[in-house]
Amino acid sequence: MTALSFETFPPKSLDASFHLWDTVHALAPLNPRFISVTYGAGGSTQSLTQEAAQTLRKSSGLPVAAHLTCTCQTRAEVLRTASRFAASGIDHIVALRGDAPNGDAFEPHPDGYANSVELIAALAQMGTFNICVGAYPDSHPDAASMSQNIDWLKAKIDAGASEALTQFFFEADSFLRFRDACADAGIKARITPGILPVTNWKRAKSFAKRCGTPVPVTIATAFDRANREDRADLFALTHCADLCDTLITEGVDALHFYTLNRPDLTVQVCRALGMMPAARALNVA
Repeated sequence: MTALSFETFPPKSLDASFHLWDTVHALAPLNPRFISVTYGAGGSTQSLTQEAAQTLRKSSGLPVAAHLTCTCQTRAEVLRTASRFAASGIDHIVALRGDAPNGDAFEPHPDGYANSVELIAALAQMGTFNICVGAYPDSHPDAASMSQNIDWLKAKIDAGASEALTQFFFEADSFLRFRDACADAGIKARITPGILPVTNWKRAKSFAKRCGTPVPVTIATAFDRANREDRADLFALTHCADLCDTLITEGVDALHFYTLNRPDLTVQVCRALGMMPAARALNVA
C-alpha cells in the first residue's frame, strides 16, 4: 500500500482557518502518515504555523509535521520553536533552510544557523524529532550542479534526517533519475516524491519558475490546450494520476501531495489510484 502525506499552509484569517479544517477533514479518510504545515519566507508565518500545527495535532488526532527554517532567526529562537512543537506532541519536523523575505538572497542570521545542515544537526541532537528535509530532482536554484545538489542532500541525511521530500516535478523520469543518482551516492534514506495536483495552471507555472522546476514543452502545450477547451480539471486529474501511477509502478512506496489547501483534486487522484477513503471522524471540540 502506498503511504500518503499532505502539505497544507497556515491560515491568515478566520475564514481560512475553517477552510484548512475542511481540507484536513477531506484528507483524513485517506489515512495520511502525516499532515505538514508550511513556514512562510523569512519565518513570516512562524506563529501561524505553530498555532495551526498544534491545533491540528490536538483536534484531528492525525500525525502532524511542522515546517521549521533557520532564516532570519537566532539559534535560540529556532530551538525554542522546536521545543514548543515537542511540548505539544509534534515529533515530526520538516527542516528547511528557508527563503529570505521579498525573494532576496539567503543570508544567515549573525547568531543563527548557516544552513539547513546545521539546523538538522541541532534538531537531531535534541533526540525528539523525526526529521524530513527537502530534495530537488531538478536541482535547487542555488546549487551549482546536480552533483552539488546531491552532495547537500547526503550531508542533510548524515546530519540526522531520516527522509527527503522532493520539490514537485512534471515528469516521472525527473524523479527516477534523481532517485538513482542518490542511490549511487550512497543515500539510503527514503526519498518521497512531492506531487503538485495542478488546480490552476497559471499559478503552477509561476511556482515552477520560482522553484527552478522546468516545465516540459509537451506538458505546457497540453495544459494550455486543455484550458482553451475547458477541460483543464479533467486533464489535470489524468496527468497527475498517470504521474503517480508510473512512480508506484517503479517502486515508489510513498507520495507527498502539495495540496495548497485545495483538497478535491488530490482526493480524486488518490481515488483514481485505487486508494479509497475510509470513514474517519475528527474531533470538533
